[in-house]
Amino acid sequence: MNFLSPSKQKKLFPVMGNSFSEKDYCTISLSANDPTVIAGGVTSFEGLDNYVQKVLEKNNAKIAVGGYGERRMIYSGSTHFTDEKNVRCIHLGIDLWAAAHTPIYAPLAGKIHSFKYNNQVLDYGATIITEHTVDKKTFWLLFGHLSLSSIENIKIGQKIKRGERIAELGEPQENGGWSPHLHLQCITDLQNWWGDFPGVATVSEAEYYLNICPMLSFQPSPISYQQKFMC
Repeated sequence: MNFLSPSKQKKLFPVMGNSFSEKDYCTISLSANDPTVIAGGVTSFEGLDNYVQKVLEKNNAKIAVGGYGERRMIYSGSTHFTDEKNVRCIHLGIDLWAAAHTPIYAPLAGKIHSFKYNNQVLDYGATIITEHTVDKKTFWLLFGHLSLSSIENIKIGQKIKRGERIAELGEPQENGGWSPHLHLQCITDLQNWWGDFPGVATVSEAEYYLNICPMLSFQPSPISYQQKFMC
């Protein structure tokens, strides 16, 4: 699924910054197939924040990482993720759950492609998309659930440096109503999207979207977790 070589991925600056050590990270699951998720009451959004905090406390961690390709039950109760026939339930990015206002850094040099306040309930909230080219391959990174201040003083086409602070995590009232976290998604075919892109797909669309949204490692060292994608 990764389209950059391991050596290139090792050179990515950690998106949450280099002040955190490996022990500050832990993995988290929101998979519909994980009994601990169901037992923890995370079949709805009401139990989400408590579940995240319990995972962090249990692991004595500051950042919980997971979610790529995960099939989640949590979206079924929201009209933002459902229509008359389908539920978008396959998560296309990586979630990094941490405290609001945690700084976010550019993992590599590039430019601001677009930004937008996606202000529907349970949407991304404040969102930035950056554009990058490595080995003649152009791709985009979507940073969702940011603070509104993150998009106040940036411009389309603005250049960004590797390791530059570009945003911070938003509070629930500005991040779509979520527990504070970063939704980070790599996209190789942005199509005509601007400041937005699907972050969750239906089961029938999952193969297509996961193919154009590969997973990259943005942490100080790779964190492995069991893949929960089970369609």
